Formats: sequence, structure tokens, C-alpha cells
Amino acid sequence: MTGFSPAWLALREPYDRAARSRRVLAAVGQAFTAKPAVAVTDLGCGTGATLRALAPLLPVEQRWQLVDHDEAVLAAAPAAAPPGTEIVKIDLARHLEAALDDPGDLITMSALLDLVSAAWLDRLIAATVRLARPLYAALSYDGRVTLTPATPDDSAVIGAVNRHQTTDKGFGAALSPAAAAAAVAGFRRAGFDVIEDRSDWHFAASDRDIQMEMIDGWADAAGEMGVSPSELAAWRVARRDAVAAGRSTMQIGHVDFFARPMSMLRR
Repeated sequence: MTGFSPAWLALREPYDRAARSRRVLAAVGQAFTAKPAVAVTDLGCGTGATLRALAPLLPVEQRWQLVDHDEAVLAAAPAAAPPGTEIVKIDLARHLEAALDDPGDLITMSALLDLVSAAWLDRLIAATVRLARPLYAALSYDGRVTLTPATPDDSAVIGAVNRHQTTDKGFGAALSPAAAAAAVAGFRRAGFDVIEDRSDWHFAASDRDIQMEMIDGWADAAGEMGVSPSELAAWRVARRDAVAAGRSTMQIGHVDFFARPMSMLRR
């Protein structure tokens, strides 16, 4: 499974928090309003961003199991974790089912589904259905990117980035931009109720650091997919110059959803 540095996770977290769908978050919170306590298993937890975003909406008594494979990000997770939180190191690509041995009341994940394969998604849906547990999945990239001001090479670069997104990220060929739609359709076929909404990143002209990171990351990915070095160099200069001049904005498409067994609606 491909890892992400704690520094990158820290840089993106404020934008993730702002982007998360309030409608979907509200549905998750409302599903547990009658419960005195809740146990949550967070898959691909990173440094604990999902915990920090969701915990204020859940019952006061909470037990979290934070699951990831990356020791560097797991080392940062306990700093924000409530007492009793369990930190679990598991390779989710190989041992998803083991990670769900004790699924608690709710399964969560953020920015994970766009890394996984169709076969892994099928395993996740099958396990969730077998356990009859709800699942909150946030911030799945869906391929939509709007950059202003536009440059002539934006389409070629972002197209190459989206092709790169479908390469193996540790789970097999990734669904990437198609992941959220495939997951929503899969849960609905399995008889779950699904609430979905957009959760786009919006980077203003003043959000220079994360825009620069995105430009450099996109250029590297596009280069791996065969975009010419000269085209990428010109594109990178034009985009970075726009950021430095305070003229650049970005909107990057993501999707959130909450899938729950129909039995939860009848309570």
C-alpha cells in the first residue's frame, strides 16, 4: 500500500476538514444519537484526521481502533487519540478481513478508496455486508479538476494524472476516479441505504503551499505517464508563476458517502 508522509497529511488536513460534506457527516452523527457509546474502526487512518473530524459528532463515550500499515503516520496518530484508542499496524491490501475482526459499530476511512482495486472494493463491501455495519468513506478523488487561470497544457497534464491514478497503489490496478461511484453502486446493490455528496477541495489564491505541492506532484505523475519533459517544464513554470502571483485557484473533486444497512433505518 502506498504511503503518505505525516507532513503532507498535516498540510492537507485543514482542506480535508473544510471539504468534508456536512450533509454526510450529519447523517453519520444522527445514526448514533440514541447510543450511549460507539466503537469505530478507521481503516487507513493516517495520523487520525477522520477521528478528529468525526469524534465531535458522536456520543461522548467512544472507542477507536486506528488501522494503517505505515509506522511513521501511526506514530503521529496517538497525539490526538482519546484514551483507550487502539493503534493497529496491518497491511490492508492483504489483510482487510483481519482488520475487521472487531469492527465495532462503525467503519470509517478517508482518502483511501481511490487507491484500491475493484477486487479489494468487492472484499470491503462483502465484509461490511456480512458484519451488517455502516461505513463512512470520505474524500475519494473523482477526477474532476478546475484550474484558474487555465493554461494550454492543463488538460494533457491532468489527463495523464488521472491515468496515473489508476496504476497499482499497493492494492492492484486502482479504481481511482471511478472508486466512489463504484462503491456507492456496490453498496446499493447489496441493499444498503447510501447518502452521498461532493466534498471538493477549494484552494484559494492565498493557499500557495498546497497548490505548489499539487503542481509538483501532478508534474511527477504526468511525467511517469509519458508527458514530454519540455511540455511539463513549461506547464510547471506557468502554474507556479500563477500561484506565486496570487492569481491561481484550484477545485479538485472528491466524494463522501455513508452506507448503512436498512436495519438501521427501522430502529
